[in-house]
Amino acid sequence: MAGSSDKARFFQEQSVPELQESLRKKIFGKGEIVSIARKRSDFEHILNARGSKPQDYARYAEYEMNLESLRRKRVKRLGIKSSNHTGQRRIFFVLDRATKKFPGDVGLWMQYMTFAQKQRSNKKVSQLLTSILRLHPTKPELWIYAATIRSDDITEARSYMQRGLRLCGSSENLWIEYVRLEMIHISIIAGRRRILGLDVEKAEEKGRLNSGNDYEDMVTLPAITADDIMSAPRPSDGVEQEALEKLSTSPALSGAIPMAIFDAAMKHFKQSNELCQQFFDVIAKFHEVPCQESILAHTMVTLRTIAPKSPGTLIRWIQQPVIGIDVMSPEFPALFGCCLDRMKKSFETLTPISTGPETTRPISILGRQVIAWMLTYQNEDIDADVRKVMRITIRKAESILGRL
Repeated sequence: MAGSSDKARFFQEQSVPELQESLRKKIFGKGEIVSIARKRSDFEHILNARGSKPQDYARYAEYEMNLESLRRKRVKRLGIKSSNHTGQRRIFFVLDRATKKFPGDVGLWMQYMTFAQKQRSNKKVSQLLTSILRLHPTKPELWIYAATIRSDDITEARSYMQRGLRLCGSSENLWIEYVRLEMIHISIIAGRRRILGLDVEKAEEKGRLNSGNDYEDMVTLPAITADDIMSAPRPSDGVEQEALEKLSTSPALSGAIPMAIFDAAMKHFKQSNELCQQFFDVIAKFHEVPCQESILAHTMVTLRTIAPKSPGTLIRWIQQPVIGIDVMSPEFPALFGCCLDRMKKSFETLTPISTGPETTRPISILGRQVIAWMLTYQNEDIDADVRKVMRITIRKAESILGRL
């Protein structure tokens, strides 16, 4: 017991200069200093005694984080100069002791990395990622976390995902998150191209197609591109144009990488219908990605090959034409008509095989899914005729369910 007390006293004495400085600069009062010293003493005796637990370290670190936050607020309010490194170093020290004593506790590692991220200590974060992945290489959520916090460097993020798949290839979530990572990357590139005016030609073409709509009386503003802002002549325009053309057809923007990941996952999981539906749902959320339509089409081909009469396949096939289409756009009514045609074919396909309990019949499941999908448009500002058609469709689906 004496040994643990000596350790506790030793660690506590290291914080004396910091407390003296806080008292001298009137950041904390004398009573607060005594309370801080007593609290740290209690924590140190618990940590250095036998039977200490991971939550003891977590509570100690949380106390120090709250104390450091309070100290910084008072320093800012008082307008005095004080180093922030002492408190940061102390918290790092507590968490470092925690992960060394309990290397198998993922919660402590995550607390450590979260704090290091908030402190913008990139070097420390890299060290922690290396350590935790070396200790827990079979936890797919850690590979996803590593790729997520390194998503600003797509090469490094892909490296984490690919290493994770080699060690945790049986994790469906890891494959899904890999595709999500690539879709986010494509959406970022597409957004930058729009900001720089590199997709102006497509926008102008779309504008010409819509020139005969109901908005003819509106004033069309000129499109401002990067060339308008940087009007100085650039001798490398030809080279840059060639590079941009190559970029527009590269796998990074054409969707080849997400499709390759999808194909590899389908091969690995032997054409899993549920996994294929999850891929489709993830890709369907990225409306701003130019290649979304081609990726969804590629996914749908596999989905209709695996389970062509599954309600999950049919509802996604029905929804596919209007995914990513604004309800106020002029092309929405025609595409919604395509959805209705697919819906009719789907119900005709399921009618001959609708046997068994009412709640588990494929046509019942599809009918409920169609109604739920239509109801999502109720709060949208859509054309009155389209809204009327939706209400009629809901009633038809309800009548089909009522006849079962």
